[in-house]
Amino acid sequence: MKITILGSGNIGSALVTGLLREGSIAPSDISLTDISQEALAPFAAKGVRIMQNNAEAVKNADIVVLCVKPYLAHELIDEIMRSLSGNALLVSVAAGITLDQLTLYAGKRPVFRAIPNTAMAVCQSMTCIAASDNVNNAQYSAVSNLFSRVGKTMMIDESLMNAATVLASCGTAFALRYLRAATTAGVETGFRPAVAEALIAQTMLGAAVLIAESDNHPETEIDKVTTPKGITIKGLNEMEHAGFSSAVMRGIRAAYEALH
Repeated sequence: MKITILGSGNIGSALVTGLLREGSIAPSDISLTDISQEALAPFAAKGVRIMQNNAEAVKNADIVVLCVKPYLAHELIDEIMRSLSGNALLVSVAAGITLDQLTLYAGKRPVFRAIPNTAMAVCQSMTCIAASDNVNNAQYSAVSNLFSRVGKTMMIDESLMNAATVLASCGTAFALRYLRAATTAGVETGFRPAVAEALIAQTMLGAAVLIAESDNHPETEIDKVTTPKGITIKGLNEMEHAGFSSAVMRGIRAAYEALH
């Protein structure tokens, strides 16, 4: 499988880094483009094909991933269309660019929307995928398998893509803001910042795996550590009195509404 990633920003770089980490695709089968040679240099050192010419980079690619700002998507597709092979699949990670728009730009070619997150770099992304009506099972499997190399994937209806963007992409920042706040509290209670951060990061990871690998509701796991008159329930209640759950819900809703 030959993969071309157009754009080496945060998402493009995370995808390449994750693919290199996972290791089943040879670096020489991954092409990465950017206008900045400086941005490309670290990947060239790892054997990735780096280029500044997008049209040249997509030749012979099986999957082309557009990792550019939404306002650049149309121009970029126009730039590469004549160089794409007949079977190449086009995947856009540009937030807000619909399948109808992609189809308008790319004609009858099968197109996909994907919403990953930067945890692709450590092969722990949650990537949601929607596909145009003319995508067949083999084509969907090819794109799903690509992103499965850097985390988990979920096929969703396109109408849910904005919600997926907020929960699974913005959600990384929301989770890390809790990590930062808890680290600050950890320093206040006696730990050095790096130690507090390591403790909390592993605790968050463990909590997430508990839910991801079981059928348990989060409250089931919460109940296991909240004893009557115990310290956990006191901490939870204090957070709720300060509006913790409400703040999370309002923040997610605000981010979602900003996409409309």
